[in-house]
Amino acid sequence: MKTMKTFLKSTLVLGFAVAFVACDTEDDASETSASIPTAAELRLAAQVDNTEDQSFSIVENAYVEAEEANRASSNSFFSSCATITVTPDGTGGGAITVDFGDGCTLQNGAEVTGRVLLSYGAIQNQSRTITYEYDDFTYNDNNVSGGGTLIRQLENDNGNPQSVLNATVGVYFPTEDIVATRDLTRTREWIEGVGTGTWIDNAFLVTGNWNTTFSSGFNRSGTVVDALRREASCPHFVSGILDITQNNLQGSLDFGDGSCDNIAEVSIGNQTFTIQL
Repeated sequence: MKTMKTFLKSTLVLGFAVAFVACDTEDDASETSASIPTAAELRLAAQVDNTEDQSFSIVENAYVEAEEANRASSNSFFSSCATITVTPDGTGGGAITVDFGDGCTLQNGAEVTGRVLLSYGAIQNQSRTITYEYDDFTYNDNNVSGGGTLIRQLENDNGNPQSVLNATVGVYFPTEDIVATRDLTRTREWIEGVGTGTWIDNAFLVTGNWNTTFSSGFNRSGTVVDALRREASCPHFVSGILDITQNNLQGSLDFGDGSCDNIAEVSIGNQTFTIQL
């Protein structure tokens, strides 16, 4: 992991005394240094991207398996340690509760606890509104809270199922004792594996924008400029580019060339370096 260099201002204003210029330059250098995120902050921000999207994949899979009925139960995304309860409301809508108890390993290897709660109305114009909430939920030992509302489209303009959501989600990293709060607007298009009867070949394209605030004072906003590709069999995004603004600095986060790995490339200021997700 590369260390980020501090940038010092070099422009001096004519007419000022030498002592004042030295003081002013020192103050500017301090402000610039404070605005540059650390490698640890960059890593945590990328981990929020991954944790939040993977947690939402649980929401989406719970709904798809309960209501769209295009997967065999033997090929469920959920292992036997998950208890799924579907309660129809008699009007075409209903509720779904996914209970992982004190610990459950999903088919993709993720460790989860707690519950995920969904409620939804009847299908209208080939779509339905779904609300979801995380209840005392953890994903790979990180606490995930909050929830949101999504419009589930049976087919978008490309003929693919799609979820368009607005949400506010919190992620607590107990190792660092840091809370990240994210407001997001996102579209998740299901592009591969629809109706094949297994979750393993599923792939999604994620677009949208979000803003993340950390309890440490660090902030990052992001806008997808090259759709992020999520493959169900991989624990990380495998490709795509996010334009980012971090502590008032512009940059980008590149998730790679399609390979399933935990490496991403960050470009910020005039530096480019890699981080481990």
